[in-house]
Amino acid sequence: MKTRTLQRDKVNIITLGCSKNMVDSEVLSGQLRANNIDVVHESTKKDHNIVVVNTCGFIDKAKEESVNTILDQVALKKKGRIDKVYVTGCLSHRYREDLEKEIPEVDAWFGTMELPLMLKRFEADYKAELLGERLLSTPQHYAYLKISEGCNRTCAFCAIPLMRGGHVSRSIEDLVKEAEGLVRRGVKEILLIAQELTYYGLDLYKKRMLPDLLHRLADIKGLEWIRLHYAYPSKFPLEILDVMRERKNICNYLDMPLQHASDNMLKAMRRQITKAEMTDLIHTIRHRVPGICLRTTLIAGFPGETAEDVEELKGFLQEHRFDRVGIFAYSHEEGTSAYGLEDSIPADEKQQRAQEVMEVQQEISYEKNQEKVGQVFRTLIDKKEAGRYLGRTEFDSVEVDNEVIIHSQDKLPIGDFVDVRITKAYDYDIEGEVVRAS
Repeated sequence: MKTRTLQRDKVNIITLGCSKNMVDSEVLSGQLRANNIDVVHESTKKDHNIVVVNTCGFIDKAKEESVNTILDQVALKKKGRIDKVYVTGCLSHRYREDLEKEIPEVDAWFGTMELPLMLKRFEADYKAELLGERLLSTPQHYAYLKISEGCNRTCAFCAIPLMRGGHVSRSIEDLVKEAEGLVRRGVKEILLIAQELTYYGLDLYKKRMLPDLLHRLADIKGLEWIRLHYAYPSKFPLEILDVMRERKNICNYLDMPLQHASDNMLKAMRRQITKAEMTDLIHTIRHRVPGICLRTTLIAGFPGETAEDVEELKGFLQEHRFDRVGIFAYSHEEGTSAYGLEDSIPADEKQQRAQEVMEVQQEISYEKNQEKVGQVFRTLIDKKEAGRYLGRTEFDSVEVDNEVIIHSQDKLPIGDFVDVRITKAYDYDIEGEVVRAS
């Protein structure tokens, strides 16, 4: 592809939003590199002449960040510092027509499923044989593995099906092959991601196949940790728990967004589950996998939420004492079924409710971390900064969970496992000393 510069094209990909977007950017990087096009991810060297912004359109805050990032890159183009700006991802998929009118300086807009079309802009061919050959933007010792795309659920608040379409599973054979390739490249931890993990396989195999996939992945030599993200609680396939208990390299960790605990809210959100059913499921999970770490995500300020609903949610957290909790303020998204409801709760009140819930969880997290003092945990070293090492246990996922702070005079190679005895505990992090190499 010719541009007004004489130098060889170099593409910088900027990724916003979730880990699923990150995987899409990594795949794009791999395709470009296979076509002999220089590509980097979120480079600060400013030696590139083309930018691809992979956007998020999930909630208002994410959309605002995406638009601002696009405008920043357009400003650089106007100053002559870059030649072209391309935009892809969820925001582009959902609002392309409006964005084309508002930001005409962008050279091309692409939806979430238009990778081959984007590659044509670079006079590049889509290479289907490049299974898993992506340019990792994570450290080399862990990687995300997206097992499916889209979602068939009908949650009232969620716009993801509008941007990603219906659920489409990848085959077990392709996923195992990709995982094997990642392990050969030095990956020790694979984080399974999807809009909805537990639905995996229903479209391809006519039954839920996540347990079968987990067994196949657990057989891969050198794969130390397999971590599960985004499991839907309704009709949860309990066989997953048996595999988790049986296979040592499947982390005793489950990310299961519940969104609320009030039956009024669960019904309004179209979550297809009741508070009593969630309670039974939580007890079953903890009974079948003793010591499991449960992470959940919640929403504050959904239309019709009352102060009583918030108190019920706080009581639910105090009863079940989740290890990890994240919370979002409700975002009123056009195209969702909830958009027809009155978004009457002010933004500051939504944030206040979210803060109240997190204050409850903060105390729970502190108490749970205090219980770890004196215990020894196998810890994966993620990075070194400010003269100290930062790692994670099997109960901690990347970026969203606790970190283990390690002070060591000895060099601890990034990506290695060490045993750490916990000496101090804080609200969301723990601190310890190396006992021995793991």
